[in-house]
Amino acid sequence: MPRKGRKRKKTRTHVVENEAVASALVTQEEMKVPHSLVVRRGKVESEVVELVSDLRNLMMPYTALNFQEDTKSTKLIKSLSHYSKQLTGPLGLTHIISISQNQDKLSMRLARTPSGPTLTFKIQQFSLSRNIRQVQRRPFDIHSSKINTHPPIVVTNNFGDASASPHVKLMRITFQNMFPALNVATVKLRNCRRVVLFNFIRREQEGVNPNGQREEDEEVEVRHYAIRATPVGINKKVRRIIQAKIPNLSKLEDIGDYISGSTASGTPTAMAATSGAMSDSEPEDETSQVVLPQKFAGKGNLQSQKSALKLVELGPRLRMKLTKVERGLGSGDVMYHAYIQKDPEEARAIKERLEQEALMKKRRREKQEENVRRKKAALQEKMDRKKRQREEREEEAMKELRGGEEALEESSDDGSE
Repeated sequence: MPRKGRKRKKTRTHVVENEAVASALVTQEEMKVPHSLVVRRGKVESEVVELVSDLRNLMMPYTALNFQEDTKSTKLIKSLSHYSKQLTGPLGLTHIISISQNQDKLSMRLARTPSGPTLTFKIQQFSLSRNIRQVQRRPFDIHSSKINTHPPIVVTNNFGDASASPHVKLMRITFQNMFPALNVATVKLRNCRRVVLFNFIRREQEGVNPNGQREEDEEVEVRHYAIRATPVGINKKVRRIIQAKIPNLSKLEDIGDYISGSTASGTPTAMAATSGAMSDSEPEDETSQVVLPQKFAGKGNLQSQKSALKLVELGPRLRMKLTKVERGLGSGDVMYHAYIQKDPEEARAIKERLEQEALMKKRRREKQEENVRRKKAALQEKMDRKKRQREEREEEAMKELRGGEEALEESSDDGSE
């Protein structure tokens, strides 16, 4: 049967710089963008499962929103190394956020792939996105507005300058590197729809640390906001019509009655009696009113027009404390610990012990590999010996068979004579 149709014509015309990850990443620029993975480890409560989902929405769009994790893997090092090994190359994974829970605390580990460091936080308090929406008068619909298609603006507050502590600077750098860098020269204003705030809180406590300084309680507060812009300088009722919020005009005779707030006879309308001069989306504080350099999302927010900006919290809301910093991916030297302070001698002894343990582990692994190679060589030698013996037996049997055939032929020849 002849082939139907013509030969397929290739339509792929783009060039991929790195063919190893061509299935996931298209260009070299996308490979430079940080990609994150939010997972839960072990058995957790239903609220924690929802918290993981909210964190994935916060990290959008460069994260796996519907990722199905392996909850049976409870060992930290094995879990992080598994995800790092399997996903760093194919998906360009740069950060892993792992949340686990036990009877005492809720922990979050933030790891930089593939070799660390790993920051361990103790989550003091958290609020889910649905809990925040329940107490808001006008909650922001994050799904219908499609604001997750672009990364948020990252704000790090109160983390100090170059003179800050090393662990504080490491937190600030890690939080900033989790999201793509913002190019002010080429960014489009309509894509700046969200803000992620990392606020560092420092409180002094009673007591003195080994360095002779006062003890401090340090926490990091995480907030997630949406940016809402509302045009100002026009009548509230006209603005509502511009924003496609059509009012009920069934009891009015003309649209002018709605704008003026009174009928032709001078009687105020029912809408004028119940409506105020200022709305929630137009704050009285003039510091929030700006002239837009570009067109922004929402009707009426045109270029060179004045609009009032307002932040609407989306959630989740976190308050956490840094407890430990490890040099590797869930392992290695402890660079910082919030509760355990060691002098240089103890730190040196621990480092030497860890190096000795790593050396012994390496020797044991080499010895095991050598034993495996020796056993495989012995097994192969045994199989070769059996193969040679079998071939020798077959050769002897063939010789005997040929000898019998020759004797039979000789006897037949003698009988014919």
